[in-house]
Amino acid sequence: MTQAELRLCSLLLQEHFGEIVEKVGNSLLRTGPRPLRLLVGDTGLLPDQVKKALCVLIQHNLVGYEVQPRGFVEYEARSERILRILRYPRYIYTAKTLYGDPGELLVEELLLHGHLPMSCAVARVADRLTETMEDGKTMDYTEVSSTFVRLADTHFIQRCPVVPECPQNPEAPPPPAPALLIAEKDMYVVPRLNLVGKGKRRRSCDEEEEGEHKAKRQKQEGGSSETPPDDGIYWQVNLERFHQHFRDQALVNAVASRMDQTSSEVVRTMLRMSEVTTASGASHTQPLSSNEIFRSLPAGYNIGKQILDQYLALLADDPLEFVGKSGDSGGGTYTVSILPLFIYFFFGEFHLSSSQTFPPKNSTTFGSRCARIFRLLLRKKHLEQKQVEDFAMIPAKEAKDMLYRMLSENLVSLQEIPKTPDHAPSRSFFIYT
Repeated sequence: MTQAELRLCSLLLQEHFGEIVEKVGNSLLRTGPRPLRLLVGDTGLLPDQVKKALCVLIQHNLVGYEVQPRGFVEYEARSERILRILRYPRYIYTAKTLYGDPGELLVEELLLHGHLPMSCAVARVADRLTETMEDGKTMDYTEVSSTFVRLADTHFIQRCPVVPECPQNPEAPPPPAPALLIAEKDMYVVPRLNLVGKGKRRRSCDEEEEGEHKAKRQKQEGGSSETPPDDGIYWQVNLERFHQHFRDQALVNAVASRMDQTSSEVVRTMLRMSEVTTASGASHTQPLSSNEIFRSLPAGYNIGKQILDQYLALLADDPLEFVGKSGDSGGGTYTVSILPLFIYFFFGEFHLSSSQTFPPKNSTTFGSRCARIFRLLLRKKHLEQKQVEDFAMIPAKEAKDMLYRMLSENLVSLQEIPKTPDHAPSRSFFIYT
């Protein structure tokens, strides 16, 4: 971790959680995984202060813990997760774009508190929306809860891991720290709650004093608040799902710039159909038939079945293989090839064709001619050096120098193909890819 990243993480922790949490987090970032005893000694804070700071960091998924074989617990800071605090405004804005004001405030509340029960999040958002409405109007819980369900169905929010309910040996001592687990099939299951109510506005000072006296009186009489129906079920924001959405939007824009708007709409539909079933790091989406894609196209988009098949064939026949086709029965199935799109538009176009310095460690500037060779290799897959010179129309000496520079930075690779079993250089040829 660089000093600049360490400094940025410290500033983010201090701005969002205060100096005590920043001291504990900074200690973990600088020294790596440490037990509580060493954290107390390194920070100079009281043990209770360190424990509370760790609770805050764990609740926001900024620190993880692991029980060591010797029986003590080590805490480790998650620097990548801390740096994602910078993207919180973009997550919130995306939720507003997709699901309106209720979605925006639900994601904001979950990011603000780390994790919350559904009933608590719905009540908070309903109250906030009611305060922005005209007098006499209120936000109903059912409308907010339906947005909550939609966020869970599209995997933008997910359940937090819990302590498994399997019975332990009563005679065995409890573990130093609980092991939190959750099955993948249960991560997005929303409990059936009958949330009935409306948002409330903040009371005036007189009403607050009257409410405090009433609460004290109820407490003295032995009254207590009811346990929420979803007690023990907490929800958090699935940041990886937001990143997948950002990637899909960038890919759609890339297809639009390469082909046309109709092609990008076809790719957008395919990505939307497989957004839940495709892993965030997958190289391609789930297979889809042309009939499924046709039925899922937006209602107002005037594309016939025959025209859709022509666009799918055009995308599949493109040298960059935006869309892959497998099989011919029933028209075949299609997948969006994420990796070629990502490499071409974000690596080939941006990094190579621009005049910026990349990679920064050795200040190598590639320029437009290297970009031409790189795009050529993407289209042709494999080429000999002489073919690169001819197709790119670059002199032999310059082409050889550019290929060597890109080879040294692992942007291209060289493969030997021997003509005889002895691998003699005179009876072998080499291709770049």
